[in-house]
Amino acid sequence: MQDNNLRLRAPEPEDLEMMYKLENEPLNWKVGCSTMPYSRFTLKQYIEQSTNDFFADKQMRLMVEDLLDGKVLGCVDLTNFEPLHDRAEVGIAIVPEHRKEGVGGRVLQMLCCYAFDFLHLHQLVAYVPSDNEASLRLFRGQGFTEEHLLKDWLRRDGGGYRDAVLMVRFKESLR
Repeated sequence: MQDNNLRLRAPEPEDLEMMYKLENEPLNWKVGCSTMPYSRFTLKQYIEQSTNDFFADKQMRLMVEDLLDGKVLGCVDLTNFEPLHDRAEVGIAIVPEHRKEGVGGRVLQMLCCYAFDFLHLHQLVAYVPSDNEASLRLFRGQGFTEEHLLKDWLRRDGGGYRDAVLMVRFKESLR
């Protein structure tokens, strides 16, 4: 999957350090479900043991590569695949120095086309912190709609909780 400037591809062993950096960024933990850092060993095993079969693994990670210089700009995930209902969750992480450049929108556009046209999924869902305006704009810009406000969904540092928005995009919204 690629456009004029970006390619989505399977992780390679040389992506280990980038994956380590993204997975161990505490700011990313606040919107995910990680409770502790990942070791290089664990990430190396993930790369080695992935079957590259979405239907067998029920998840996939794709690295975002700049075609001009070969740099990895982040990754995008499809997780929690539900075969019975033809849906999966979307997660995206772009390195800070390449945010606000339109990379995330192009990545989501390519991922949606792949998920709907090739994998034949019916819907994609994302959980976005309600106070993360940049992420809300990103998903809205790619046809995701706000379906439900999830009260106290994400724990805050120092105590308390914050809301998240369940965002959904259906296959039909591509047409």
